[in-house]
Amino acid sequence: MPIIVNLDVMMAKRKMSLNELSDRVGLTLSNLSILKTGKAKAIRFSTLEAICVVLDCQPGDILEFIDEN
Repeated sequence: MPIIVNLDVMMAKRKMSLNELSDRVGLTLSNLSILKTGKAKAIRFSTLEAICVVLDCQPGDILEFIDEN
């Protein structure tokens, strides 16, 4: 998949655990884990916004496009 999720990188930079992010964003651990591992097929803008607010980052810090060609 050409979209790479760098959520784990941003969490490490902010020294934040998945449990803490889950509590602060208001999402379940399983949903965040699916997103973090890159297994998610989609993400709601409201979820992306909440993650960006908590991690104090931009959407481009979390999502990256890699051209496979």
